Amino acid sequence: MVDAGIRLGRKVGMVDKACFDRDVLMEEVARAYGLDNFGDRWFVEALDVLLQSAKEEAGLNAAGDFSAMKQFHHLLRDRLYAQMWFDRHPEILARPIRNPVVIVGPMRSGTTRLHRLLSADQRFANLRSFETISPVPRPDFEEVLEGKREDFRPVLAKRILKVARLANPRTLSIHPTGPYEPEEELGLIAASFYGMKFEAQWRVPTFARWCEQESAVSAYRHMADLLRLIGWSQQESSLRPWVLKTPQHMLDLPALLEVFPDARLIFTHRDPKSVVGSTASLAWNQTIIYADDVDPKAHGREWLRKSELMVERMRQARDAIQKSQMIDVQYDAMDNDWRGSMERIYRFLGLDIAPALPAMQDYLDRSAASKRVPHSYSLAEFGLEEGEVYERFADYISTYRIPTANAVGVTRPPIAAG
Repeated sequence: MVDAGIRLGRKVGMVDKACFDRDVLMEEVARAYGLDNFGDRWFVEALDVLLQSAKEEAGLNAAGDFSAMKQFHHLLRDRLYAQMWFDRHPEILARPIRNPVVIVGPMRSGTTRLHRLLSADQRFANLRSFETISPVPRPDFEEVLEGKREDFRPVLAKRILKVARLANPRTLSIHPTGPYEPEEELGLIAASFYGMKFEAQWRVPTFARWCEQESAVSAYRHMADLLRLIGWSQQESSLRPWVLKTPQHMLDLPALLEVFPDARLIFTHRDPKSVVGSTASLAWNQTIIYADDVDPKAHGREWLRKSELMVERMRQARDAIQKSQMIDVQYDAMDNDWRGSMERIYRFLGLDIAPALPAMQDYLDRSAASKRVPHSYSLAEFGLEEGEVYERFADYISTYRIPTANAVGVTRPPIAAG
């Protein structure tokens, strides 16, 4: 219905055709907002690769390329506004980001649950969904701080989530959220036109391979500056450590640790059969909103490859990380004894869990009470076989003692205590 409406709008001249020319897009946005400083120009090559890949490979329908143009416009505008705020308030960039707690795990490995449990603890700072959709306040935000007007960003986020729900109701049942729910920082990394956010909604293989070969340090530095801006906009104390999480960190741990060298890392692990199947399903349900001819088997193989690469990159990077800086948490352990798992994490963080338990229990009660449609998926619908998945991840399963179901030829040791 959305696609048909956009096609009709273009036919009668009410909706512009999609433009994949970087110079034109940047000039239009600069002219529209009367600003021309987009910040660190590292993003320009990333944008060029993304535009070409989206144009030539994604097979976008009318709704897809319309949404793409809106996203590009939104991200470019936010880069202009971010530099405006940094110039207007230089103290923003001086805000320290100390000892962030970073959850690192494959997609669909329980990172959201862990992130929201930690975010329930008022001793930590966290992003809210509207802030990852729109991390940069509008130019009149000082009036919001003075109580003269409301922040428009939560309103915009509510509208965007409503459209997403209408386009494919399954997407928000797979990953339920709301404007004020704790959310990951993937949108802050995407602000540099980099990362898996785009891969999970469009078929952009050339862009995906480009990102996999590039250093992400510049994208992470910009993410850190956006965190500083968000902390300032929240009037948040810089003494409260951020709780962060996004599967992108699996690929980019060296960049993460260059920008946040004192980060405390919580690694999550789940049966790869569930990780790969759930990841393919999530990305599939997003991609089919924007393209009409998505081959589920090709889609499944790409996310099997990507999941394997994420684990490989994570394992390589861990060799250079001190053991005192990280802890491993099993998805199944969280399912079976969430409190015991959280107590282990709090011992690692050097904090007393007791003050946070009521808020954590409240989150779990609200989550259980919500009428969420269970996420159903299978490997077979994406042309994948259980045996191949377990074979590819056999060493990962064995090394990190991951409980599995029906893993032929894979040893399944008990979960390590302590």
